[in-house]
Amino acid sequence: MPGMNQNDPTPTSVTNEPGAPSLGMLITMVRSEIVRAIEAELASQGLDLSFTQYLILKKSQQLGAVSATELARAVELDGGAMTRQLDQLERKGYLRRSPHEQDRRALRIELTEAGSTIWQNTASVCSQRVMNAAQRSLSPAEQAQLHDYLERMLQAFRDKN
Repeated sequence: MPGMNQNDPTPTSVTNEPGAPSLGMLITMVRSEIVRAIEAELASQGLDLSFTQYLILKKSQQLGAVSATELARAVELDGGAMTRQLDQLERKGYLRRSPHEQDRRALRIELTEAGSTIWQNTASVCSQRVMNAAQRSLSPAEQAQLHDYLERMLQAFRDKN
């Protein structure tokens, strides 16, 4: 069967094109293009946000008030990188650190009204515009199929660990 190594029954490549990028490389290139396009779209709307800051706003909108550790885990940042990003977003007026209601030593990170407005009115719209453009050559059925494939790949990685 094409894409199979005789000694290892796992598929290695599904393309017959010599020199074609591997699936892993394609996923990496698509992610890079999404990051670049979202940052460009945000900038075109007058928002000074990096992709990482965009993700932090998105997760803050989804999760509500959480600890910095929980938010860092959600966006896959280490503590030091998260602190720098939170400092910048706080200076921009999009996030605030509030004392935890039960544990005075802990802080909760939450969107400010400005942060929530920016997310709802601009950042999420920019993201949707980019994703619509990225999928414009796919039929609705192909979009659903791609989503399904990527979800199953992600689940396979998570199940393994």
